[in-house]
Amino acid sequence: MSVAHNLAVSPLRIAVAVLVLATAVLSRPLPFASDKGFTPPPANPAPTYPAHESHDDEKVSIAVDPYGSPQKTASVFKVKYNDYGFLPVRLIITNDSGKTLMLDSVKIELVTARRDKIAPALKDDIFRRLARPEKAGNRSGVQLPIPIPHDSKPIKTEARAEVDSAMFVSVPVTPHSTQSGYLFFDVAGIDDPENEAHLYISGIKAGGQELFYFDIPLQPAPENH
Repeated sequence: MSVAHNLAVSPLRIAVAVLVLATAVLSRPLPFASDKGFTPPPANPAPTYPAHESHDDEKVSIAVDPYGSPQKTASVFKVKYNDYGFLPVRLIITNDSGKTLMLDSVKIELVTARRDKIAPALKDDIFRRLARPEKAGNRSGVQLPIPIPHDSKPIKTEARAEVDSAMFVSVPVTPHSTQSGYLFFDVAGIDDPENEAHLYISGIKAGGQELFYFDIPLQPAPENH
């Protein structure tokens, strides 16, 4: 009888234990429970942005949206990338064709007014700068007034998560879709890096054929009315 009784109640005990565990988990504060984390504005089709280039024959448009001011950067990011010598640029790709765009061979360069060609920073580049801002590669030789972090863990988990979530990923862009992400360019020591700068993008392929390159000014010329 006792064995049968134990066998009969064991499933009940298991159910109760699962319920208690689930209640404990649900009542525990989740990561970013009070912080929504990185939440960029929704990406609109590339042609709707002022700085864009459309290839009508290939039915592909690319837009760039630079975050050169601290105010604009703070509207999206928690890390003050401008203070660390980085220029965040949102890249938006809209594929209105019937072919998938392959980005595994894409090449992106920021070409400045003085013809510097700057590739997007890698995650490790960004993390090193956040941890040791005094090591900024100041091309002018003048050290930027960037405060040095004093906490024992200079790169906070939230900052790492933000960079991971924000960075543009070179994954295929399916037909009739828009993909976006952020590029971070090391512009330490360059005054007004947006002025006369443009983004040069090549290596995008569709159906095995490489698309014509894109050359997009960060500050498009005002339209004549």
